[in-house]
Amino acid sequence: MENTLKQVTEPYAPIEGAILGNASGPSWTRFAVAFGVAAVSDALSFWTEFVPPVQWTIDLITAALLFLILGRRWAILPGLVTEAIPALAVFPVWVLVVLSITVSTQ
Repeated sequence: MENTLKQVTEPYAPIEGAILGNASGPSWTRFAVAFGVAAVSDALSFWTEFVPPVQWTIDLITAALLFLILGRRWAILPGLVTEAIPALAVFPVWVLVVLSITVSTQ
């Protein structure tokens, strides 16, 4: 019985390895691009603090880009909420979000 089960599951081993092998997270290149996007967004956010609609647009675009670059990460949502608070736009929130994702996946 054990040999029969092994014969049935062996053909699926490469598929399982490909799926589980991708679970480690984005590559260093993606993290570098994400850091660049976050740094540009935080710099623009600093200068547009007194124009909330522009700042919200920048933050939504940044969240969407980080979602595309890094994948589905829950840390992006608190970053977006934090950026919506007007007084906290001075801090580099997006860079901290990317840093936390980088640390948590390694």
